[in-house]
Amino acid sequence: MAVLTISLAAYSIQHRRQQRQSQHARSPSPEKGAVIRPKKEVRPFGVWTPSDFKMPTPEPYPNWSLTDTKPLPYRPFRYGPKYHQTMGLRTVKHEDWIELDSHYPRFHADKARRILERGTKCYRTGPEAYPAAVELLEDLTNYLPARYPSLFRRTEVGIDNLWSGESFNIVERPLAEDPMLTCARLIQDDLAIMIEKPDGQYYLLAGAVFLPGFWRLDEKFGMSMSELHTSGDVPQFREKLEKGMMNFFRRVKPEEMVARNNYFFQVDDDLAWSWSLGSEDDAHPAWSKSEKNKAIEHHHFRSERQTLRRLPKSGGVVFTIRTYFHPVTEIAEEDYVPGRLASAIRSWGDDVSRYKGKETYGEILLEFLDNKHQEQIDRGLDLSKEDEVRAYPY
Repeated sequence: MAVLTISLAAYSIQHRRQQRQSQHARSPSPEKGAVIRPKKEVRPFGVWTPSDFKMPTPEPYPNWSLTDTKPLPYRPFRYGPKYHQTMGLRTVKHEDWIELDSHYPRFHADKARRILERGTKCYRTGPEAYPAAVELLEDLTNYLPARYPSLFRRTEVGIDNLWSGESFNIVERPLAEDPMLTCARLIQDDLAIMIEKPDGQYYLLAGAVFLPGFWRLDEKFGMSMSELHTSGDVPQFREKLEKGMMNFFRRVKPEEMVARNNYFFQVDDDLAWSWSLGSEDDAHPAWSKSEKNKAIEHHHFRSERQTLRRLPKSGGVVFTIRTYFHPVTEIAEEDYVPGRLASAIRSWGDDVSRYKGKETYGEILLEFLDNKHQEQIDRGLDLSKEDEVRAYPY
């Protein structure tokens, strides 16, 4: 989640620049009788007036199948020599909010196991965020049966999962469980809601984070957006990202939705928690605790597809965090991927390398990727054709 704001900052700056240019181009000159309009009233921090916007009902996902719809092949890395932290954010349609695929049963099972094993360490809703959590549940209840009609059915009181046999009543009061927990049961994504307080900061006050890999909700709950990033040692956050990110959060509208992707590596095979960094209950899990230069079969590519939108009634800002998890040996078989990925890794600066744990796996990983890249060249792969067959973030 933290890395999302690296791109948000750049988006915010570009968006404001375009607005100023547009306003300048439209403004009539005084000689032509300009109409001077009063400045728009600035919204006080921590105050949100409900919007009339309603998320459009999506069309069914084309030919979606629980067995045949494969995970989208996100490969969100670029060639070096420079690592650009501000690239990757894009506007997405509301109908593309939630992505489900044939890995749904595994995610559902992993979450069910985590609910039993970790319980409220992985989900929580503060009182200030409860209306936003209920609103999120209502949105998912309307969205999912329309987008994935073979998996979900809308009922008079809520939603049925046709595959698992689960039924959820979202109109009874009190609800049978934390609304964030119900949201998490429905989809493959982890979820977080940020609420603005009178100090102008956004705080993590609701979440269902069962498959985070590297961070823990119970440790981060209640932190401001700035604290989340500084506590996680996000590279260059204070120097380059914080101001633009805060401006973006304040301005994002319910009508807008953005997405971005990131990527990391693990040297273990656990989607939920990277145990090679230490126990999930360890006070200080760290890359320094990982075994160095493990065989390539232990290396896994972890990529998150994150979306961000503002809930119209409550004003809460919702993150969805969908993880894609594959053995490196699998993705390296894809044309162009090993060469581009090796170039991207070599472009990391010292701060990014520390953040991503490169010292633990870099030597083995780069040697493997270089060899796979050479194999592709030797069999005749035309590197000049890459842009014709692959476009970021794929």
